[in-house]
Amino acid sequence: MIRALIAEDQAMMRGALALLLDMEHDISVVAQVGRGDEVVAGVREHRPDIALLDIEMPGISGIDAAAALHTEAPECAVMIVTTFARAGYLRRALDAGARGFVVKDDPVEDLAQAVRKVVAGSTVIDPGLAEEARLAPANPLTDGERRVLAAAADGSPVNDLAARLHLSDRTVRNYLSAAIGKTGSRTRAEAAIHARDQGWL
Repeated sequence: MIRALIAEDQAMMRGALALLLDMEHDISVVAQVGRGDEVVAGVREHRPDIALLDIEMPGISGIDAAAALHTEAPECAVMIVTTFARAGYLRRALDAGARGFVVKDDPVEDLAQAVRKVVAGSTVIDPGLAEEARLAPANPLTDGERRVLAAAADGSPVNDLAARLHLSDRTVRNYLSAAIGKTGSRTRAEAAIHARDQGWL
């Protein structure tokens, strides 16, 4: 029996996924969490064979949770299950150690089969997204630029961002300027929107 953990912030979607997967003869959903920062603790407590993670969740993202699991519980396979079919997200997820990336529009039979393949050691990627990722430009932002741009999306002034991120005002300005230039944007708000649309944040 394959033991699965589901991390999804929308309770109805989480319950539906759990119900559908539990109907499979060889899959049992042993844990459900609604926040990214609950994933590692859930895996430690319930010891699933695979964690199915949404991307955008409270606490930390599914991609950051995948990276944490890759370090702290490498025996647990990770598959991203998301509505955000973006090439940038796929690349970041694979870099974080995920072995599967599928979209929620797929039939449950395909999801169950993907779970089986990932647990068996294969990598499963939505075919359309794999082709898109092959053609899409690579993420030009550094980790520092990504972190500052993501934090700046709420419109906070530079000094507030610097205090929150434990950086100097000058460093924050440099990161924002670089991110604006690399995304071909005029403002940091435009840069954040463009980077998020590409799956770079």
